[in-house]
Amino acid sequence: MADKWEYRVVYVDPRGRISCEGVEFVRQSGENRTAFMKRYFDTLGEEGWEVAGVHPLVRMESSYTIFKRPKAVAAA
Repeated sequence: MADKWEYRVVYVDPRGRISCEGVEFVRQSGENRTAFMKRYFDTLGEEGWEVAGVHPLVRMESSYTIFKRPKAVAAA
């Protein structure tokens, strides 16, 4: 049987704001953008998510980052 996956799409804008599944995350005052992204991505990693791809949006200097993790199998 083939592996099943679930996906999470994360939008990152040029100011470092993160939007995921209708919830927006804003970096703390004075926090570096990359440190903020790392902190958020580390949280996803702790939940079992891994980066599956990045889709840059050139005109807007932003991107979508796609995460995936194995889908939980329901007990029979």
